[in-house]
Amino acid sequence: MEKTRKAGILLHITSLPGKYGVGSLGQEAIKFIDFMAKANLKLWQILPLTPTGFGDSPYSSFASNGLNYYMIDLDELVKDGLLDKKTCNNLDFGDNERVNYELIYKNKTYCLKEAFTKFNINSLDFQNYVIGKYANDYALFMTLKTKFAGKPWYMWPNEYRDYSKKIEEKIIAENEVDYLFWVFTQYIFTKQWNKIHDYAKSKNIEIIGDIPLYLAYDSVDVWKYYKYFDLDESKNMINVAGCPPDAFSEDGQLWGNPVYNWDALKKDNYSWWLNRINNTLKYVDILRIDHFRGFDRFYSIKNGSPNARNGKWVDGPKLDLFKDILDYKIIAEDLGVIDDGVIKLMEDVKFPGMKILEFAFDGNPKNEHKPSNYTTNCVAYTGTHDNMPLCQYILDLRPNEILNYVADIAKEASKLDFSIKTNSTEDIVWSIIELGYRSKAFMTIIPLQDYLCQKGDSRMNFPSNVSTANWSYRAKKEYFTDDLAKRIKNLVTISKR
Repeated sequence: MEKTRKAGILLHITSLPGKYGVGSLGQEAIKFIDFMAKANLKLWQILPLTPTGFGDSPYSSFASNGLNYYMIDLDELVKDGLLDKKTCNNLDFGDNERVNYELIYKNKTYCLKEAFTKFNINSLDFQNYVIGKYANDYALFMTLKTKFAGKPWYMWPNEYRDYSKKIEEKIIAENEVDYLFWVFTQYIFTKQWNKIHDYAKSKNIEIIGDIPLYLAYDSVDVWKYYKYFDLDESKNMINVAGCPPDAFSEDGQLWGNPVYNWDALKKDNYSWWLNRINNTLKYVDILRIDHFRGFDRFYSIKNGSPNARNGKWVDGPKLDLFKDILDYKIIAEDLGVIDDGVIKLMEDVKFPGMKILEFAFDGNPKNEHKPSNYTTNCVAYTGTHDNMPLCQYILDLRPNEILNYVADIAKEASKLDFSIKTNSTEDIVWSIIELGYRSKAFMTIIPLQDYLCQKGDSRMNFPSNVSTANWSYRAKKEYFTDDLAKRIKNLVTISKR
């Protein structure tokens, strides 16, 4: 990846403003790209495009190569003559303040089924999409999910519980209309996405996508490609993923996702993983891989354990998985428990890692998140989707902590030849943003919430906490002002990004 200095913004598609309860791939996405261009921002980072799983999390998907139809823009379907505007207006999608996933699931699915009744499934373009099996796994799984009232695959009748080519053909033949509907959702998403992606390219803006390390147990991948996961003969999970106990959690984190059978993956030259990476890169320009440390060693916990205390570290594929894709545009999320093995893997792959400015100002001169300790080959963030917005983080500091925090910010600023302002929390937030911009990091990406100095109620996700507030953040049209674009553009200019 070229190390050209660039700046960007972190905002997921679902968080865009607009009607119908959730951000989508329509005019608001175009307007957001226009705002970015006005601010001279060149990087738009999003979260995974895959369907959301348990707790509405895009990091626990049921289809590694599926696309989340919640993001399909309904007004575009109206323009295409596939949907009546009245149909959309007569349905409840929520208040547009937060994403109401229950309503979105119910009413967006209804709208898409209405659109499908008017769609020409015999068009050459769609037939080629079907024949190419671009959406086969997703559509197959969703057809069976529908057939069996949403039950997980391990509760399906025995005839369907074990995947085979014969079962696949039987499912499609017996449920052709349902199958083609789910293919249709992926086809429409791809058409709308390509329009947005092409527009971003026309503005010289690159989109950074995201790929989670793990998938849900109830996923098409575990059902169909079960040999690549750590399962027993009955396809029950043997071990599950998580994190060990630390200063923040004495029980650790028990995620519950199935871990991989890396020996089986290696025998097939990691084809499943490489296909997953290559498929995602068809939709985005740069790819962030979540929980990258798991490729060196991953924390494995016996299935059925009450917590993560008694897990163990197990070797992952290390460099072997990446040896043929070292020239890919990949960002490695190397946060968390970092040991010598992870450090060596990062040196071997040479992918840029991540630095979090929120954690930088603790008075420790060796803190890796301090801008003065950055190398060029890293991406600086004020925080990620998992962190408290910077404004609230600062407000939550105790009086003695805030004094030390600000003093440390001032020291870092002096090393980069500028002075900070401390008259308000907003001043401190923007001083930290400026540190990220002026740092050596070749990419600096700031969540919209931090550009806006928003508080804790704008947080995107509380890790290990299933809440309706998670993943539901929505931006408003009035956030994207000319004044904000001008302020960002000024930072882009002075930091030569």
